[in-house]
Amino acid sequence: MTPAYQSSISAARGALEAAKTSLQSEISAYPTPISGCDAQFNHLLADRQKVLEALHALDAAVFVPTPRTPTAQSGVESR
Repeated sequence: MTPAYQSSISAARGALEAAKTSLQSEISAYPTPISGCDAQFNHLLADRQKVLEALHALDAAVFVPTPRTPTAQSGVESR
């Protein structure tokens, strides 16, 4: 990875970690009792899940299919 690319990934990770912390504190401070149909609380939970999924996506290994043939004229084999 190039340094600029790494710094962008680090900045994204930092922003997502800050968002996760902010959402967690907001969820913790949410007044009780919480009913199952509380739209604001459910929205906070959904946002937290999105942030967690984005953090996991940054850490996940990505499969990049590559052609099995070394020349452009021989075609691409996909399985």
